[in-house]
Amino acid sequence: MTLAHVLVVAAAVAWYLHRARWRSGAGSSAAAQARRLRSPLVRLADLVGIQTARGQQAKQWDAGAAGERATAARLKTLARQGWTVLDDRALLTGRANVDHLVVSLTGVVFVVDSKRWSARYRLRVVAGRLLHGRVDVTERLRGIRHETRAVADALGCPVIPIVSMEGAPLDGGELVFDGIRIVPADRLVPVLRSLGRRKAATGQHPGQRAALLFKPYRRK
Repeated sequence: MTLAHVLVVAAAVAWYLHRARWRSGAGSSAAAQARRLRSPLVRLADLVGIQTARGQQAKQWDAGAAGERATAARLKTLARQGWTVLDDRALLTGRANVDHLVVSLTGVVFVVDSKRWSARYRLRVVAGRLLHGRVDVTERLRGIRHETRAVADALGCPVIPIVSMEGAPLDGGELVFDGIRIVPADRLVPVLRSLGRRKAATGQHPGQRAALLFKPYRRK
């Protein structure tokens, strides 16, 4: 058997082992998507230093998973104080998931989306568009808009969308774009604490209901 054959077999075995193992918790669905993208041929290309489109996509999903795990680690402080913190939860319909669903002690509900973008470029709003450097990234917030509406409809109460930004510096230190608050990752917990002191609009605390409705995500 040639070296190339050995590498193919080794990559195939590693791929199937990865697919068979599901890691639960924050970032699990993003990490699973990265594993799905790394087919045996993609893994072989990585081994020999060849860049592929699927390999680059897998790296982006890996970065997203790392960002979600970092956010979850920060949110543990709030969980220890009695807040409801639900990581990587499936919406009731469709294939989308919520990175972090957080409910304060007073019943204020947040959808927190983890982003990990290059620190080389500043995030800013120009002429009603969100730019990362010169790249228009407005549509990358479409997911959190959808997730926020879906959670609000399911719980029957207002939901505040927040993006936790790792890496990319923000103009003015913090941004509000199209009703979505974008904060540096290290400012996430203080911002949540401040907003979470408000009296929730609903009389019943939605934390327990949220935990029952939104199950850990499993890709369909």
